[in-house]
Amino acid sequence: MKSEINQIILMLLVSLCGISCKSHNLSSEEEQSEIKEERYWNPIINISVPDPTAIRAVDGTFYLYGTEDTRNIPIYHSQDMVNWKFVSTAFTDITRPQFPAQVSASEASLWAPEIRYIKGKYVLFYSLARWGEHWVSTVGYALSDKPEGPFVPKGYVLTSKEMGVENSIDQFYYEEDGKHYMLWGSFFGLYIVELSVADDMTITAKKETMKLIAGNAYEGVNVWKRDEYYYLFASIGSCCEGIKSTYQTVVGRSKSLFGPYQNKAGEQMLNNRHEVVLRSSVDNVFKGTGHNSILLEDDAGQTWMIYHAYYKPWATGDNGRSVSMDMVKWVDEWPYVNDGTPSVSAKAPIVDK
Repeated sequence: MKSEINQIILMLLVSLCGISCKSHNLSSEEEQSEIKEERYWNPIINISVPDPTAIRAVDGTFYLYGTEDTRNIPIYHSQDMVNWKFVSTAFTDITRPQFPAQVSASEASLWAPEIRYIKGKYVLFYSLARWGEHWVSTVGYALSDKPEGPFVPKGYVLTSKEMGVENSIDQFYYEEDGKHYMLWGSFFGLYIVELSVADDMTITAKKETMKLIAGNAYEGVNVWKRDEYYYLFASIGSCCEGIKSTYQTVVGRSKSLFGPYQNKAGEQMLNNRHEVVLRSSVDNVFKGTGHNSILLEDDAGQTWMIYHAYYKPWATGDNGRSVSMDMVKWVDEWPYVNDGTPSVSAKAPIVDK
């Protein structure tokens, strides 16, 4: 009898162990699945969308826009900052903006868009440009009630000729304390100017406030405010030469929006001194990293940089600048990205869905 009872107890223990082990295995598998889902791989958009700009819309959806390697400025959307789908283009061949009549009668290319939400409207700034014709460069803008467009051209913020700044492209909009600003420039100095934004969304530059804030090494400017510092991000080097591209993302900081912006040694960006944030990977898997969007925060308060790079560039020719993303970490009040090079895979942003 005692032997039979022991056998029954043993069978029960084995059964319970089996259930427990199975439960543990399922839990482990679920955890592994969750961990797998939390990672992402670069590039996040594996076709050419140079000079990306991104925004989180009022409904929580992320939207991304880029230079028109897809004609008329492509628009993508995402719920998680990782998985992006093409939505539409900002313009059609009928609605696409052109140079002001007094600037040029030639067709303009649409470069380096910048998206913002201002006074209840989605405002898409863009550079009207022609390669090698620096003095026709113009910053225009268009409006829409929806981030996916369609966008209707409204007017022009500034031109190279009226500002006296050669190659006036790569504009960046910044707003603080009810005031509006634009930063811009490409290898002929970076400038800042205060803007007038009327109730009817007429946007003009207050030329008397214009100031040079960085030297002639830079383009692709943007600003991020964190605690007491303004961080001026920009790109240096050649953007568009495939495997030969030398593009890098750099930064300086200042306690004033109007500068002076300095590196860690106190040297000024006016003298082309800076800190490197992101450069090509040593193995050339990512080449020509630069022209990042305004930094984005996820729902955990983590900071992210979206930028373009050549992914596995061809030995010759141009396979396009795809879109990648990396977390920006802050150490001693300076931004860092990994070891200074793009990640192939990393933990994904935390986005409440």
